[in-house]
Amino acid sequence: MLDRDQIIEIAVAVASVLLMLSAMFGIGSQYGTDNGTLTPEGGEMLVIAIIGFILLLTTVGLVLAFLMNEPEDELEPDDDADAKSAV
Repeated sequence: MLDRDQIIEIAVAVASVLLMLSAMFGIGSQYGTDNGTLTPEGGEMLVIAIIGFILLLTTVGLVLAFLMNEPEDELEPDDDADAKSAV
């Protein structure tokens, strides 16, 4: 069974992909020609959408990593480790 963190990660990933697909569909509808190609402006918009998608997923990944960080995962620095190694 999936735990709460995995469900949140899946939901955010699916929402991000659906956002990207809708942006690509919108660009294709707005800047597409009758023969199925994009105009040069549409190509530029598609590149911008792809870059935005990469930045969005990077930001979402970082936010999820910090929000779902649990102390027992040992992702936070341990202040006692310096004291133990000095002995």
